[in-house]
Parts: sequence; structure tokens; C-alpha cells
Amino acid sequence: MASQIAHIVYAKRYLEKFPSNEIDRDEFLLGCVFPDIRRVAENLTRKDTHMAFEPIDLNFTGLTSFQAGWKFHLYCDMKREEILNQYGFYKLTADNGKFWQSSKMLEDELLYDVYNNWEKLVHYFNNAPVAQSPQGVSKESFALWYAIVARYIEKKPDNKAMQLFISKQAMFQKDSSVIMKKVDELRKDSRSVEILKRVVEEIV
Repeated sequence: MASQIAHIVYAKRYLEKFPSNEIDRDEFLLGCVFPDIRRVAENLTRKDTHMAFEPIDLNFTGLTSFQAGWKFHLYCDMKREEILNQYGFYKLTADNGKFWQSSKMLEDELLYDVYNNWEKLVHYFNNAPVAQSPQGVSKESFALWYAIVARYIEKKPDNKAMQLFISKQAMFQKDSSVIMKKVDELRKDSRSVEILKRVVEEIV
């Protein structure tokens, strides 16, 4: 599982490696950060957003560009864990239950400079086409999630931006300080940083 900046960079790498006239780039990127909307949307579970396609692979036949991006997110969540486990990432430090989220935030920081058109994406997310909102997701929740993501990706995330982003998500609010402390610890661990940087190179 990755956070939003990482998912966007993964998508960029995929679209560069496998260009397709059948995929709208903007809608694909919109879809690739959609599944985590469950953190702010009412009545949505992880099952609703992360178990929507079977099998989870890179076959996007019959899907809209938004749905393809959504499915790509799920594939990357699965593949990222395979890569991290392959390199023994989770054995590097004792997991206090917040380690996994901290690694996501640090990965966002490490990958931010790989993408070079954040301004356009910020504008697009701030004006996300609600027509793409899947059934069961209110227009208000859809717009709110993309506004939160747009604010987060405006600039390379520092501790303040990371903490603001996770504080907008109810499941992390009470633990945001613990998560950020863990981010600081991971930054100082060269092996952890090395492994996190490898993910984007191997994920597609």
C-alpha cells in the first residue's frame, strides 16, 4: 500500500512504459488516487474501494480510464508489499502499528521530484469531474477527497504538510504525532530509504 504521491508517480511510470491511445492520462491519474477516499467518505469500507476488481492485474480491457487508474492503484498496493517484503523492509525496525503509514509518507517525500507537472494536477484535482464519481460515493465526498489530495501535492511534502494530510483522515488523527516521529526515524535509516526508492523502479 502506498500514499497518494507515490501512486501518482507509479502511474506516470506505467503510462510512460506502456503508452496507450485508449487511456486518458488525467482520468487515469484521477482514478489512481481514488480508492483511499474511504478515509473521508461516509459509509465506505476498504472492501468497497480495494476489492472492486478481480483479478487484480494490469488488464484494463473494458474499463474506463478512471476505472483503469483505480484498478492500477490496487495492483500497486499489492505489488509494493511484495517488493518491500522481498527486501525485508518490515524487519528493519520494530513495527509499532504506525510504521506502515510512516513509510508511505516518507516514500511520498522521496518520489515527489520524479513527477514534473504538479501544478496542472493540482488544478485538475481541485476541479475533479464529479461525473467520474462511482455509485455510492457522494459528490461532496468526491470533491472533498480530491481537494485534500490537491492541497497535499502542491509542493514537496515536509513534516508539516504530511501531518496536515494525515490529520484530515479520521483513522490517523489521534496518532499523527507518532506517525511523524516514525517518519523522522526512517529518514535517518539509509537502508530503509534505499528500499523505498527501489519500489518505483520495480513496480511496473
